[in-house]
Amino acid sequence: MIRQGVSLGLSAALTRATAGALRAKAPGGRERWERKNYAGRTVELYAGPASALAVAVGAGRVSPAAGVAVAVAGICGAYDDIAGADDARRGFRAHRRALWDGEVTSGAVKLFGISAAGLVAGAFLKERPLDKLLAGVVIAGAAHFVNLVDVRPGRAAAAVLALGAPGLFRAGAGAGAGAGAGAGIAATAMGAAAAVLPDDLGERAMIGDTGAHALGAALGAAAVAGWGSPRSSGAESGGGRVGLVAHAAAVVAAAVYGDKVSETVRVLGGT
Repeated sequence: MIRQGVSLGLSAALTRATAGALRAKAPGGRERWERKNYAGRTVELYAGPASALAVAVGAGRVSPAAGVAVAVAGICGAYDDIAGADDARRGFRAHRRALWDGEVTSGAVKLFGISAAGLVAGAFLKERPLDKLLAGVVIAGAAHFVNLVDVRPGRAAAAVLALGAPGLFRAGAGAGAGAGAGAGIAATAMGAAAAVLPDDLGERAMIGDTGAHALGAALGAAAVAGWGSPRSSGAESGGGRVGLVAHAAAVVAAAVYGDKVSETVRVLGGT
């Protein structure tokens, strides 16, 4: 647990330091870093890139493939935060309908970009073809799920803390190398989430798509790494395919539910 504690602390510290540096410089002007939240209050966006950077660096220290997936998820989220700032459409169905009508929205770019990054990371983290696919589904699905539940202050960060906590305890005595990697990535995600949660709950900041997707991808990568050692799928290595299937089914079901919640909030006038 000492290693996880160090990873958590470093991630939290890097998140806070990066957010502070961005706030001091405000690249592009302060207006670019401000948004109205669901209640019409002005909040800052520094927490999103700060948490995305911290968790990408932390995950990359444990697994370069996971770090790249997290970074791509954050970049895709940032693109949607900027290009889709005035687009009221939310959820998979809205962007799928737009794509069907011939319009490539920033949400569609984000969906395909994160999915591709998840599949590539899964290909490096697992050895067998089916396991590679399942790993990609878990990473991309977790990224989209965390973003979909980010409909009110603090919900995404709180979800990361709650869902990441069990992963910290999988690296116990006798656990495989994968469990240790999973615990390290989970700790990194939790550290960044803990750092942004107070300002998020206080409606002083929001993590936006940038932070939500990066944190979610890290959760997915932690789950993938924790089920069996890297590049191994055998049950003897601490989890294997059954764990991957369970996680893939969970994130798909959760993403579908989150999409319904997001759509309901939009109809009722939320963000």
